[in-house]
Amino acid sequence: MQQQTDDMEVPLLNDSNSNRQKSQAQERDGFNHQLKDSEGSMESPNLEFEYGDMDNFTAELSELYSYTEEPEFSLNRDYFEEDFKNHVKGRRWMELSMEEQRVYVMRLLDALEVTDRDKRLKVARAILYLAQGVFDECDTEADVLYWSRHNVFLLYDMGIFTALLELLSMEIDNNQACSSAVRKPAISLADSTELRVLLSIMYLMVETIRVETEGDSPERKAAREAFRTELGSPLYNGEPFALLLFTMVTKFCCMNAPHFPMKKVLLLLWKTILFTLGGFEELQELKVRMREQLNLSALPEDSIKVVRHMRAASPPASAMELIEQQQQQKRGRRSRRSAFVDSLEGDSPYAKKQPLVKQDSLDTYNERDPFKNDDARDEEDDPEDVDSGIEGEVDPLDRDVIIQPPPPPPLRPPTERVSFPRGLPWAPKVREKDIEHFLETSRNKFIGFTLGNDIDTLVGLPRPIHESVKTLKQHKYVSIAEVQIKREEELQQCPMTMGEEEVEETPAEILYLGMLPSLSQYVIALLKLLLAAAPTSKAKTDSINILADILPEEMPITVLQSMKLGIDVNRHKEIIVKAISALLLLLLKHFKLNHIYQFEYVAQHLVFANCIPLILKFFNQNIMSYISAKNSICALDFPHCVVHEMPELTAESLEAGDSNQFCWRNLFSCINLLRILNKITKWKHSRTMMLVVFKSAPILKRALKVKQAMMQLYVLKLLKIQTKYLGRQWRKSNMKTMSAIYQKVRHRLNDDWAYGNDIDARPWDFQAEECALRESIEKFNARRYDKNQNSEFTPVDNCLQSVLGQRVDLPEDFHYSYEMWLEREVFSQPIQWEGLLQAQ
Repeated sequence: MQQQTDDMEVPLLNDSNSNRQKSQAQERDGFNHQLKDSEGSMESPNLEFEYGDMDNFTAELSELYSYTEEPEFSLNRDYFEEDFKNHVKGRRWMELSMEEQRVYVMRLLDALEVTDRDKRLKVARAILYLAQGVFDECDTEADVLYWSRHNVFLLYDMGIFTALLELLSMEIDNNQACSSAVRKPAISLADSTELRVLLSIMYLMVETIRVETEGDSPERKAAREAFRTELGSPLYNGEPFALLLFTMVTKFCCMNAPHFPMKKVLLLLWKTILFTLGGFEELQELKVRMREQLNLSALPEDSIKVVRHMRAASPPASAMELIEQQQQQKRGRRSRRSAFVDSLEGDSPYAKKQPLVKQDSLDTYNERDPFKNDDARDEEDDPEDVDSGIEGEVDPLDRDVIIQPPPPPPLRPPTERVSFPRGLPWAPKVREKDIEHFLETSRNKFIGFTLGNDIDTLVGLPRPIHESVKTLKQHKYVSIAEVQIKREEELQQCPMTMGEEEVEETPAEILYLGMLPSLSQYVIALLKLLLAAAPTSKAKTDSINILADILPEEMPITVLQSMKLGIDVNRHKEIIVKAISALLLLLLKHFKLNHIYQFEYVAQHLVFANCIPLILKFFNQNIMSYISAKNSICALDFPHCVVHEMPELTAESLEAGDSNQFCWRNLFSCINLLRILNKITKWKHSRTMMLVVFKSAPILKRALKVKQAMMQLYVLKLLKIQTKYLGRQWRKSNMKTMSAIYQKVRHRLNDDWAYGNDIDARPWDFQAEECALRESIEKFNARRYDKNQNSEFTPVDNCLQSVLGQRVDLPEDFHYSYEMWLEREVFSQPIQWEGLLQAQ
């Protein structure tokens, strides 16, 4: 007779043994409730998450509105119907012909130019109702989305976006509203009404036009390309539209405009960058085209497809899991001895004990360790073997819950076992610098001198070295960045010979040129907002208030209202983190492709603004709880809330949340932040040392508990680059993690990341490395963007008549004050002719 107890099968041979096992199982079951919120859960489920540029279209629309804005949907409808009935008698919007709809929109456009602020707001709300899909005339959510798309293209065709942009500029420059908001002790939703309405319309237009659908007509496709060009070109006051939104962000963070609705600004800024520069798939296509133009080899694989087909690994064993494993071993030995004694007494036949099955930590393919003995009885007889799976340090979040071990997870069914793949997921890469370093070491060893950067001459080297160089060259990979750096060095060394560089006016180039003068302010402002929205941040009196566009005028008075507002606040912060993380990642990737020094300039500002410890602080939390958070109320999400009857909300329904396995936006944000951290630390030893100094290894190891392949990949990348600095004992204690790195992360053939013998990792070079990089960036910016840097090469006009005859542009009102200027600047200023002669 056998009884299955949690994840192990123990043969029960008599009634006393059975009772003893049952009581032990019941005793362990009593501690289940203690582990609901603990990080050390035994086994988290695989997350069916597909990474992309954004969530589904409906979710992206719903996140634009906070739950406290829900009453404004009916307000928009009322203002539209009031105006519509005055001009179109007895008909609905859907019943009008296209021409009649255009005439009505033109009338609304004219009404936007009135001087009365309240009348403008009413017209803007009517336009917002059109952009929201005239939901009062729709029966289903699909109808709302259809008419929203129809109306948005109509609004764009009639020039509404340009009119809204002018109104937005007026609201930004409204000093009276800014000074009033600064003086108010508590800012609420009412202080940003005009801005929220304008930004909502603009967001709906950008997001709806950006997303392509199969049924789009040629006219809509042409409108989409025209709008993309318009947003990315310096058509608005000589700068792209994104620069205006960046200005709003910096103004808010400087406390000059605390009433700005930051969530809507950040969402609109993110979607504008995504629209004008392109998403991840467009980036991949652009990268392929650039490599073809530079005559470089094709990419070995499509990284997006590779990551999507990777499987998640099991998380590292926690302290509780290891304790439970030890107790299982002891119980197994006692059970076998009892069975043997009973067989001698003749009470029951001796049944051979089934081997204990325990999944290895971070074993991607559910394979047994080949170095372990297959005989389970040998494993039981040696209690010391249990310690071989310990993953080093105990996680800080696990220390408080080691009082009682929880029940182990159930066995995976045999159907989930898959065979080991034939190859690794990534093709290995080798840099030319790595080949040079390998040959330099080999020549010093075998022939006593080096040949500089020569990687072709192999005279005097033994045959195995020839084979090694051949293998390295087969996997040699030249990146676009290396070509750009080499080209920049040539332009710096030979400015006259090389001539002027022809810079293509790409959207990324235009955006960088506009951001360059105030780039550091933009980066600091975004990181301030990210810090304020992080769940690990504590409220401070001097911190910025990111809840200005969510708090109602009257604070909640019931428990249900308080719960609803609490969910809304948490959701609000999550959306801000999502927008900032996606925005920063897009900027880094596009600037890196456009020119490596543009990327390095942004990355260096991020490092100097403490982005690395900020991201580590973000992950120093119960990450499983954050990813599975249910801070949403489906009944209040747009467009569900405007089509269906509002159900009665109760405290129980709010606590239950939705039925989703994870929160898409939170997992998306975590992956984005990990990718940003990877980008700014890759190949930078000084920044890698910052990861070590801030003790990121245990924080990142806890993030491996999330069973999602893409997130685990970037966590393992961050662990890989710092393993050489963590010491031999750490590597020895974390062999499961080391194996996962080997299985999932791309190989560099002569990278000794697992041993710590890299000569480039000398600590005394860290400061010099960062300074040299900064010098290269400043030279690049000066050569390409400083208009006065070639003034010493321009010819000098020495003719007095031609110099005095040059036309000088003067202000229009200069002739009114000409005499005063002449008196002040010329006649009243004594001229020391002797000093001029001595100076010459």
